[in-house]
Amino acid sequence: MRGAISRILAALRARFALDPEDLLRNPGYRRLFSSILVSAVGAQVSMLALPLTAAVMLQATPTQMGLLTACELAPFVLLSLPSGVWLDRVRKLPVYVVGELLLALILASVPLAAWLGWLAMPWLYAVGFVLGCVHVVAGSAAQIVLTQVVPRERLVEAHAKNAIASSGADVAGPGFAGALIKAVGAPVALLATATLLVASVLVLKGIKVHEVVRRDGRGSFLAELRAGLRFVRDTPLLVAMAVTVGLWQMGHYAAVVVQILYATRTLGLSEQDVGLSFIGLGVGTVLGSVFGRRISEHIGPGPCMLLGMAVSGLGWLACAVAPAGGFGVAVFATMLLCFGLGAVLLFINFLALRQAVTPEPMLGRMTSSMRWLTLLPAGPGALIGGWLGEHVGLRAALGFAGVVALLLALAAWRLPLFRQLRVLPRPVDPTAGFGAEASVSAVVP
Repeated sequence: MRGAISRILAALRARFALDPEDLLRNPGYRRLFSSILVSAVGAQVSMLALPLTAAVMLQATPTQMGLLTACELAPFVLLSLPSGVWLDRVRKLPVYVVGELLLALILASVPLAAWLGWLAMPWLYAVGFVLGCVHVVAGSAAQIVLTQVVPRERLVEAHAKNAIASSGADVAGPGFAGALIKAVGAPVALLATATLLVASVLVLKGIKVHEVVRRDGRGSFLAELRAGLRFVRDTPLLVAMAVTVGLWQMGHYAAVVVQILYATRTLGLSEQDVGLSFIGLGVGTVLGSVFGRRISEHIGPGPCMLLGMAVSGLGWLACAVAPAGGFGVAVFATMLLCFGLGAVLLFINFLALRQAVTPEPMLGRMTSSMRWLTLLPAGPGALIGGWLGEHVGLRAALGFAGVVALLLALAAWRLPLFRQLRVLPRPVDPTAGFGAEASVSAVVP
């Protein structure tokens, strides 16, 4: 009997053992993966608790929801470019760690304000703005830390595994978040996010990376900022991705500002029901995480990006025309599934492509420049969604997002730069002729 149990356990270990080349055998990446998993669970709570606090507790209008989202996005416009120059001058891992701690503190301020009787929309606007500031700087640092831990040729695999870490939380997190919000209220539930962010910090502090910060040969701050923008401008692949992903973000944020209002007011869902519906988002991200790498290898990272845009657009458009009632709730969950799947297919390739084409000394400025360019249309998109939701109807904002995403995918497919992009590019030379080189190396192994 004991021998049979031993054989079964040995068979299970062999079945689920990691491949010798699996990234999770890398101690640094394993810690990074664990941190993403922990913070992703907390993100599920804050993703629901913050807008629910505004929509349900403070009875925010669609325009106010748009303003809240715009406050979260404003720092990307104001701080992205200077933060990129600064990040190229400092070590990135400490910036990432401090950013996680600051996120915990600002989220914990919401239940404190509610307890003191201070909580109102202006407080949430301020919270959203500070959250955006941290995401600008620490979020860019986090993306660069990945390139310090993982070889460049494995970036798509790493981003796909990161998506798996997030998708596990996406499946279990919404139900947990909905139940927690129902039990203690949306503001107090944000304390759970703060606690998990502190746990993430403890994991991140164990990562060892070797980073040499160049302190010689620097130009002025403005000269380095302009150099980063010129690098992006003269690299055709980065320009094309900035335009397409930026316009997709405009549609995305038009949908984001109304989806909670649509669920609670048009479909009549409770806070817990909204949480359960968001399990669809988790299922979509799991599908994208599991199959995204294979799809990218089969059709290429360029076509895979555009497929992700189209899938998300179909979800928004279907939800815009769905009837109220039980079927409408099912379509709402399906919309979230399509968004999860589409966003993973889009971003695991988008992030890998922009990191692969950029030399190491330019990573900070490229990352901040691309985040600035792609999120520049997001603020107007949020305001458009809020205006459409208040003056035309919540369905109109979802329809706008769906039409933008589908037309964008179709237009981008006509560009050979995307359609023929079958492999990750090599880093281009930022010192001379990098524009022409980028257009060639983007499609050559």
